[in-house]
Amino acid sequence: VQLQASGGGLVQAGGSLRLSCAGSGNILSINAMGWYRQAPGKQRELVASIGSDDSTNYADSVKGRFTISRDNAKRAVYLQMNSLEPEDTAVYYCNANLKIATWTPFRTYWGRGTEVTVSS
Repeated sequence: VQLQASGGGLVQAGGSLRLSCAGSGNILSINAMGWYRQAPGKQRELVASIGSDDSTNYADSVKGRFTISRDNAKRAVYLQMNSLEPEDTAVYYCNANLKIATWTPFRTYWGRGTEVTVSS
């Protein structure tokens, strides 16, 4: 199982980016999916998460600016980021809590990060 994240880049403050993360391999079922970020010298933090029922949760710092969504058919999760600020600069990681077979438990998998740089 792999999670492939994409969509990062360099953008000016006030701009927008859309991150994508798609799962591949033997995936039977996906529970929650989410995006985390890690800025230089800081701990990784939750940005947003979305449950299998499409319930969402956002960090206070991104509420009203970021929107998380998912496409179960594509095994994908997205993060639309608007009104970006220099403080949003970080490596963004996606994760998914998923099951690969009926006899295995749900387990969290992580994608490789995609870098977002917001210039002032």
